[in-house]
Amino acid sequence: MRPLILAAIAVLALPAAAQTPPEPSAATRAMAAGYKALMVCGAVKNAEAAGGSRTVESVEANELVGIYSELDPLAREMRAEVSERTVSAPWDDAMPPRVAVWSPGQGCAVMPVGWSGVPEPMIRSGVQADRGFLAGDPVPALNAVIRAAAADGYGAGANTTGVVVLKDDRLLAEWYAPGFGPDVPQRTWSVAKSLAGTIIGAAVQRGEVDVNAPAAIADWSRDGDPRAAITVDQLMRMASGLTSDTAGNRTDALYFGGVGVDEQVTSWPLIATPGTRYRYANNDTLIAVLSIAPTFRDHPPAALFRTLGMHDTWAETDWRGNYMLSSQVWSTARDLARFGQLYANDGVVDGERILPEGWLDYVSRPSGPQPGGAQGYGASFWLMNQTDGVPPDTISANGNRGQYVVVVPSRNIVIVRRGEDPAGRRFDFIAFTRDVLAALD
Repeated sequence: MRPLILAAIAVLALPAAAQTPPEPSAATRAMAAGYKALMVCGAVKNAEAAGGSRTVESVEANELVGIYSELDPLAREMRAEVSERTVSAPWDDAMPPRVAVWSPGQGCAVMPVGWSGVPEPMIRSGVQADRGFLAGDPVPALNAVIRAAAADGYGAGANTTGVVVLKDDRLLAEWYAPGFGPDVPQRTWSVAKSLAGTIIGAAVQRGEVDVNAPAAIADWSRDGDPRAAITVDQLMRMASGLTSDTAGNRTDALYFGGVGVDEQVTSWPLIATPGTRYRYANNDTLIAVLSIAPTFRDHPPAALFRTLGMHDTWAETDWRGNYMLSSQVWSTARDLARFGQLYANDGVVDGERILPEGWLDYVSRPSGPQPGGAQGYGASFWLMNQTDGVPPDTISANGNRGQYVVVVPSRNIVIVRRGEDPAGRRFDFIAFTRDVLAALD
């Protein structure tokens, strides 16, 4: 018996590293495959539509580095199969691959687990528009700041892929990493929330939406449902009072799992009185956009983008046609600079008022509950109203993996930084903003 006892003790004493890690669940593998299919589809197909070019290898070296820890090793190992309309990622011998489908003018949509359909025939149309900017005088000090950003000067391990700086509607500086360029869209992540707020603002200007009115959500219309009192304004300020599975930007079932927006986002209960608690969550933006969906029949997001000159920007939808405007927009750095110009010019483009008078003040106003940390929050925009060296009217649209659009209205400056920062490697965009502004003094 003694050798058996010693053997048992030896097994128990094995170091943790020697133990076999548990196999990932089928749900996790399906999610990883959906992530890879959608990301490769968005990067490769949207670049082609913009006149640029991306390879699967480039996406694997940038967008798919340092993603969510449970998905990272799986997505790296899974292969992506690219065809004219689809990108598929096999994940289980007994199940169809996860598929993302690209459509002209709409970008990519990830299909639900188990989908094995055939995309509708593709129709190509449209004319490329002029994407030029008026050039301003070069600023050597600004170039030095951008070189520092490209060389990890604002965060070790951060991966800066592009920078654009405008002043007085003129292009002062533009830089791209190898493999990227002015005609290569990247996923905006949560910069899309500020785009969503802008789409809502344009609807307000047209008289179609009142942000102070309750959000028009059919599932909340039954007598006694307390969620019926939640306003569009409270949703834009992340103050709905709703709970969800996770705070922040983790809505994996929607983003990569193939679940429809209208299936999930309206189902969460209240846990706080609307307007009394700040909780950053994708669901608030998704609900706000869902509430104005009837306006998209005559005024889809693409129409607003064209008005702003954002011809290489695509607002993607779920497979049921609901816009994913909390994250799933692909855009170039130049197009995001045009977006910033709209606010630098107080909502006016070529003499036409796109946003209501006073909308800049509205999105910049920190009314309601506020987050902790270096930035406040307005209505779909972050606020830089407490940062030394930065004018207090400065606002920013921030996104995962280092996407930033900074607007300084009082100086008519727009700063765009694109990145693919791995998890745990943050770009210090506040210091970068301060240094850019100092270089332009």
